[in-house]
Amino acid sequence: MSLSRTTLLFLLTLLAWGPPGLRAAPRPNIIFFLSDDHRWDRMGCAGHPILKTPTMDSLAAGGVRFTNMFVTTSICAASRASILTGLYERSHRFTFGTPPIAAKLTGESYPALLRKAGYRTGFIGKFGVKIERGEREKMFDFFVGIGRGPYLKKQKDGSLRHESELCGDQAIRFIESNPEDKPFCLSVSFNASHAEDGDKRPGIGHFPWPKAVDGLYEDVEIPDPLYSAPEIFDAHPEFMKKSMNRQRFFWRWDKPEKFRTNLRAYYRMISGIDGVIARVRGKLAERELAANTVIIFSGDNGYYEGQRGFAGKWSHYEESLRVPLIIYDPRAEKSLRGKVSAPMVLNIDIPATILGYAGVDVPAGYQGRSLVPLAAGRDPGKWRSDTFAEHLMNHGAIPKWEGVRGARYVYARYFEQKPAYEYLHDLEKDPSQLKNFAADPDYREALEKMRKRCDELRDAYGGPYDPERLKKLKAPQRKKKLQRPKQQKKND
Repeated sequence: MSLSRTTLLFLLTLLAWGPPGLRAAPRPNIIFFLSDDHRWDRMGCAGHPILKTPTMDSLAAGGVRFTNMFVTTSICAASRASILTGLYERSHRFTFGTPPIAAKLTGESYPALLRKAGYRTGFIGKFGVKIERGEREKMFDFFVGIGRGPYLKKQKDGSLRHESELCGDQAIRFIESNPEDKPFCLSVSFNASHAEDGDKRPGIGHFPWPKAVDGLYEDVEIPDPLYSAPEIFDAHPEFMKKSMNRQRFFWRWDKPEKFRTNLRAYYRMISGIDGVIARVRGKLAERELAANTVIIFSGDNGYYEGQRGFAGKWSHYEESLRVPLIIYDPRAEKSLRGKVSAPMVLNIDIPATILGYAGVDVPAGYQGRSLVPLAAGRDPGKWRSDTFAEHLMNHGAIPKWEGVRGARYVYARYFEQKPAYEYLHDLEKDPSQLKNFAADPDYREALEKMRKRCDELRDAYGGPYDPERLKKLKAPQRKKKLQRPKQQKKND
């Protein structure tokens, strides 16, 4: 009996996209590299005139570079929790000083779901989030935490090895130990290029770099930072002038020679990451895995290098919220290689994207979307034109805020101030965000629209900030802590 054309097409589709046992092609391996304190424009492929990042550039040339990638919260702990869970900070409720991420959420994290789907999952480097007891084992088959205190770690032979290099060593170990018949997903999370905050010595103290990049950028002319005129800083309200953004400026960027020494060292750390990624790619090629391994590279938050008189991140400006994103799929058509994608994408899109490449269903509760269609040049349907953003860490020198980053307008509300202090930027007329139009009568309508949009998104993702929420969240944790000795005594 001959098959109709329709039936034949159906069977071919089933073989390509059906259950794992029926698929013609093997499921891809996935490696996700995450850099710390890394702005969107700190790569050669993003047009940086000084930085040397040949591996990142190569990934971009063979894949897709997203030029409008934003984090929904600009601090490492909360952003990494968002990357893990696919949720805004207001929804997952984790940052520094809060209870662990709820087990229900880690149970739906991308590594937990991939592991259930038959992937071997690994994590190396800076985890940066707290999770419930026993949850890590449900998420990862292979876990090696590597901190930055200090970056240069003494080895058995007495030599010093950089944290980034150790991440590369463990990544290679993971790849070498992976069974040939099992797909894997490996997350490599660098501490670099975060400063060693406890060591204020300029250069090798504050930004320790791997030995492989010794001397790099030493003879390069370093220009002054953008937006460094004193009047730009002076235009900020007093609470921002006294914030951690300003305090750490004096740690890193306040004097010309210190600025240039530290920036060269910071650039070396980025180039050091680039070299580690090159080593991992080399191992993939050696084991004949490169043709079926998707590589994703991004950053956990942006970074001020003295711009606006600031250091660090935490606030609403572009330097704080915008990060790199490259997706390299070696299986993609040649016509898609070297593509630059402009739609707004977010850190909360990363877990849905990883699941998308693995062919695993994305949980209905995820607030991000898979970027697989965009990377593959397909129409993703109606796409976002704005995003909610926030910072909720309970810290006296880091003001809390919430806002909306839109296509034209950026709105931020520093809601702890009395009255709340608002920013409204017009990216069309002032792409550098040097003017605040919130008090301009010509922008009254735009301000009202952005206020309303901020309220809509805030309420959709968890509602107004509750100053008592931390106490409420911590209460069950305290109860568990008190119950543990009793339970232990009972078991004994």
